Amino acid sequence: MKKRIHVFISGRVQGVFFRYTSKELAEQLGVTGWIRNLPDGRVEAIVEGDEDKIEEMIEFFHKGPPLARVDKVEIIEEEYKGEFKDFRIKY
Repeated sequence: MKKRIHVFISGRVQGVFFRYTSKELAEQLGVTGWIRNLPDGRVEAIVEGDEDKIEEMIEFFHKGPPLARVDKVEIIEEEYKGEFKDFRIKY
């Protein structure tokens, strides 16, 4: 089953390769969407793909790369749209 999530990650998540590592994992899993830094220090992402692959992304978002410290992960499930061709870092 296809799924879409909108995620906000708080903690020490900027400047620690969070976006880059997320993009690498997304490409390995074959999910699509985007990820970006927010001015308030959080990271925001939208991810679409197979439900099991989305669950793997969620697991990663809860721990992040080695230098990150994740304090909070907010996940909003949205209607799957299939609007992305790949996974990108937004600037």
